Amino acid sequence: MPRFTAAAMLSIGLIATPALAGEPVGEYSVTGNSPGSSHRYSGTVTVDRTGDTFHVIWHIGRETYVGTGIGTSEGLAVSYRSGNLTGLAIYYPKGNNWEGVWTVAGGRTIGGESWTRR
Repeated sequence: MPRFTAAAMLSIGLIATPALAGEPVGEYSVTGNSPGSSHRYSGTVTVDRTGDTFHVIWHIGRETYVGTGIGTSEGLAVSYRSGNLTGLAIYYPKGNNWEGVWTVAGGRTIGGESWTRR
């Protein structure tokens, strides 16, 4: 029983404590494809820590997308907007970079995206 209690406390501590190493904070080159199509795009993305959340800004062509993310070094979920367009993206680390999927609000298909650290 003491071993279970110690393990449970350790698990709670890991969940409640934000990870500092490997966080997504930084500047990246971004490439991806639009949901449900083979249309490719590229640009940049910047991720800053803002307390318990992350501020994410994409520059894709002439468009700017602004998002708020939550997560750790193990994963990042971001809601974003650009004008009247809103959506959701989910990323996971791949080495020093990040990969993920995204969609627009009300969407039925997903696109893929890769962030390469600059």
